[in-house]
Formats: sequence, C-alpha cells, structure tokens
Amino acid sequence: MYDTGLMIGHFEPLHLGQMRSILDAAGQAKTLHIVITTHPSPHPNFAITLQDKARWLQMACSEMPFIHIHTSNEIELPLHESFDDVAIDVVASNAKLQRLIDALSVPAETVLFVAENHPLAQSKTLEQLLMTVVTTPLQPEFDSYAIAHDPVAHWSAIHPQARGDYTKTIAIVGGESSGKTTLVHKLANYYGASFVLEMGRLYVGTNLGGSEIGLQYSDYAPIALNHAQAIREAAATATSPVTIIDTDFVTTQAFCEEYEGRTHPFVGACIDEFRLDHTIMLDNNVPWVADGMRSLGNIEARGRFEQLLLDIFTRHNIQPHMITELDYDARYQQSLEYIDWHIYGKKIKNS
Repeated sequence: MYDTGLMIGHFEPLHLGQMRSILDAAGQAKTLHIVITTHPSPHPNFAITLQDKARWLQMACSEMPFIHIHTSNEIELPLHESFDDVAIDVVASNAKLQRLIDALSVPAETVLFVAENHPLAQSKTLEQLLMTVVTTPLQPEFDSYAIAHDPVAHWSAIHPQARGDYTKTIAIVGGESSGKTTLVHKLANYYGASFVLEMGRLYVGTNLGGSEIGLQYSDYAPIALNHAQAIREAAATATSPVTIIDTDFVTTQAFCEEYEGRTHPFVGACIDEFRLDHTIMLDNNVPWVADGMRSLGNIEARGRFEQLLLDIFTRHNIQPHMITELDYDARYQQSLEYIDWHIYGKKIKNS
C-alpha cells in the first residue's frame, strides 16, 4: 500500500474503463489525487469544460473521501490512438511532474498510476522518471480514443455522471392538437429515451384544478421554472443520446402573449439561458381534437398561434425543423430521420 498516488487524464468523457482504473489505483494508495486536464482535441458537438469533468468525478467519487479531484490547464497530455512507438520526453515530463508535486503539495515519494501499456511504464523510461510508476490493469473493452471520438456510438460505456452532458435535447413543439404528446411518447419509446411532459398542461392540472380559467400572468414564471428543472433532471438521468422534451419555453411565451397580450421577461430569459439543442415543429394542419383543456380550435386561432411561435423563434434566433405532413405516421418517420441524422449521424432514407 502506497501513502499517496497520482493519476492524470483527460477524462472526456469519463467512462467506465477509466473508473475501474481509478478504483484499482485507489485500492493501492491511502490517498489518490486525480488531475483532470484539458482535452487537446475536444469533440466539436459537445461543449465540455474542466468544471464539467471535475463535477463528474466529484460525484462519482463522493463517497470515497480518500480520492481528491484537481483540474489543470497547464499539464498538457498528448492524444494517441495507439501507444505504439510513442516517444516520451523525459525531461519535459519530469518538469511537469515536479510542478504538479509543488502545486498539490504531495510528498516527493508519491507514485504515478498509469495503464500497464502506457509509454511511461516502459523500462527505459522508468529509470529516468522523477516519480515511481505503478501500473493498473488494462481495460481492453473500453477504448478511450474511440469513446472520445464518438460518444454516441459508445453511450453505454460513458459513466452515468457524464451522460447528462452527452445527451441532446429534442423539443417537439407546435400548436394545440398538433400531435406533440403522442409523438413524444413514440420517440421516447423508439430511442429508449428519457422525456419531459408538457409543463403547462401539468401545471394546469395540479395548480389550477384542470382548467385554464384561473391561469394568469404570474403563473408563467413557475411553469417555465418547473419545466427547466424537469429538463435538467431528465438530462441528468438520460437513458440515451437523445432526451425528448414536450414543448419548450418558446411555447410558454407564446401562450403568455396570446392570453395576456404581453411578453414575460423571465420566460424570455429561460428561452435564451436554457437553450435546447434541437427543435422539431409540427404544423397545425391536422384535425382538431378537443380534450377539455384546449381552447385555440378554430382555423384563425390555430394559424395565429403558429405564426406567434415562429415569430418568437425568430426573435431568439432559433431555427426549428418544420414538419408539415398531414399523416401522423409520416410525421413520426420524418422525426426519426431528423434525429437519426443530427444525433446518430445516420443517413436519411432515400438520400
């Protein structure tokens, strides 16, 4: 058992193989310091910060107080698809390790944990390295390079604490009786995805007795706030690379402007601050179905509300993907094609 150990890595994303290596190192050291560094070639589709990665590891290791998490912009690790024939600059590596020892105030006899195939574990390097190197077993079923290159394809390998930053939110919007909720459930079932129900409808049911007759201007802020929290929770527990959202903050703003004749600044701030990744908008061209809660049923009202949605999208620089098919199944198929292409990178059928 060593007194103090050190691990350094990109952890982008944190995956189960890395976590197993951490646990192996933690079993060999009384205190383990993990230093998270900036990824030299981050994935362009995901805006991951050092703080995001620190949060993942802090949460994953929260019940293991002997593990300490640190971040560093200074320690630059090269990215290799393979460790074969990788040359190590021992002088530069020793200088970086010394700076880490000084910054973390760890004992000089601290050991460095690396995978057993890492170039730092080569015999010719070990003799010159400042720190004693201890190896952890390989995790051959987890390819860090492949996972970083395509997180969506390796979703099951990503640690649950990191998945919330690798799922993409897909809002399904449209006017009343456009088939949004049914489509949300179909998509959630198809992708095995977490989903969020329409918050305005839930709010009317739980806070207004099931009728919009008591709805007023002061209700729109809590509706938006509740929706933001529901989206956050769904993403945090995401079960797939997509998380499906029934309506969005633009829709809440549209109802406020329709019923109250004015814009709600808090809802407007939510549109900009809690930005969803993609928006699919259903045209209001399918038959109206009364359900006891809908009120914008005539052609004029439906058209006016749809234009209001489009105007608010434009106001906030959001470009929804329009689906105008009259057939419900065709709408579903087009939604699948859009998500498959934009999230999974699969080519659209017949293209």
